Amino acid sequence: MAGRGIAFLLTGLLLGGCMQATLDPTTDASFTARDKKLLANPPYAKASIPVTYQRHIVEYHRREAPGTIVVDTDNKFLYYVMADGKALRYGVTVGEEAQAWSGVAKVGRKEEWPGWVPTAGEHQRLGPLPNYVEGGPQNPMGARGIYLYSGGKDTLFRIHGTNQPEYIGQAISSGCIRMTNEDVIDLYNKVKMGAVVVVLKAGQGDSPRVAAAFDQQRTN
Repeated sequence: MAGRGIAFLLTGLLLGGCMQATLDPTTDASFTARDKKLLANPPYAKASIPVTYQRHIVEYHRREAPGTIVVDTDNKFLYYVMADGKALRYGVTVGEEAQAWSGVAKVGRKEEWPGWVPTAGEHQRLGPLPNYVEGGPQNPMGARGIYLYSGGKDTLFRIHGTNQPEYIGQAISSGCIRMTNEDVIDLYNKVKMGAVVVVLKAGQGDSPRVAAAFDQQRTN
């Protein structure tokens, strides 16, 4: 009976898409010459990212089309949907509860080593800040910025790199989705302009998507 119970449990995990596939290790193969120079000696400590939040190829049971980005804020994962029921899963830092954003957007802009312009809210919450920080490894935006637009307007939320990789897997940001610089470079090279981005709100992690909202955004 014990053996049959274990077999039943394993079957359930496989059918539920919970079994992870091959680990896809982070490399610098996609780095530009500028990336290699700026990340050779970054001004932050090298973080040991837990295996759970390292990049994996996983089984993917949701219905989003290949090329879509889905952010599960509950579990601190970002999925880049691939074909044949697979996805690339990355660990991320998400926004604190009061700062989190959710909804359906599109990739409206992409930028390498973007500058950072703190918002009025960040000035208010975080104290004295410069009005502009030039792009570079010391910049909180990190190596890449993927800008989320809705209805043709900038939502002011981004998927971007970080100079605090030790917080991957936590909820501490001002609302944006942070990735390690290595992972955001990898994602940046894959995602296309106009790609749909679905950011699930708290409590919706791994839940069925709202088809109507998704389909409406695709046609805008």
